[in-house]
Amino acid sequence: MNAQNNTQLETPRRLIPSSGEDARRQVQARRQRIVVNILRVLVSVIFLSAWEFASRAQWIDPFFFGQPSDVVIQIWTWIIRGTAQGPLWEQIAVTLEETVLGFLIGVVFGIILGIALGRSQILADVFGPYIKAANSIPRVVLGSIFIIWLGLGLPSKVALAVVLVFFVVFFNAFQGVREVDRNLIANARILGASPRQLSTDVILPSALTWIIASLHTSFGFALVGAIVGEYLGAVHGIGLMIATAQGTFNPNGVFAAMVILAVVALLAEALVTLIENRLIKWRPQPVSDISF
Repeated sequence: MNAQNNTQLETPRRLIPSSGEDARRQVQARRQRIVVNILRVLVSVIFLSAWEFASRAQWIDPFFFGQPSDVVIQIWTWIIRGTAQGPLWEQIAVTLEETVLGFLIGVVFGIILGIALGRSQILADVFGPYIKAANSIPRVVLGSIFIIWLGLGLPSKVALAVVLVFFVVFFNAFQGVREVDRNLIANARILGASPRQLSTDVILPSALTWIIASLHTSFGFALVGAIVGEYLGAVHGIGLMIATAQGTFNPNGVFAAMVILAVVALLAEALVTLIENRLIKWRPQPVSDISF
């Protein structure tokens, strides 16, 4: 009996990973990240080298397709001499301002209305068809309308970015509220939670995973909204740079602006991931430690 009891008591201890196993897993995860980063760089090098070689060998026409070396030269020229619209940093700052304002406004309205309609079935039934109809309208059409209403300045670009962000965040917040555990809500009510406490302490934290997940794509949509608005009509911005390069048959300028946009988007994605890790520390660790 004593031997059996000792065996039963020792069994749970074996389920707990030792410090050596944790260290081994950390080393394996670190090695895997290094391998993945090397492969990512290798894919970029192969693609850009093939593009450069095909352009120099005249397999593709550089007049239409450009070539990576000329794209780098174009970016360097913009940094040193500026663009046709002014200094490069000014164009980036204008686009970022439009993007951030549209992102923040769209996120706030999307969360508020998503939670409100998610909690109230009557509001969802009344406003649901209107939201779906508004979501089906092509965004380019809205961009043209906003330019007519608000002019070529910042407000029209912000408005288009807000529209693109709002629907992404709204539907995620709405679904996140609908997915909250009903038993959790019932227990909070039994404990005397007020409607305000129920929203702030139970529903919002439970739906936070859905909302944060929408931020990864919604910032990209805000950037798209700002660029499309500038492309349709603007005085400054990266979208206007793309339109100008297109008008002058300069593919290297188009690709150079796209590279700048990609860098901005990747930095924003890293910032959103940092915010996500701070806000929802309670969630379990993912199966894979690699982030894309």
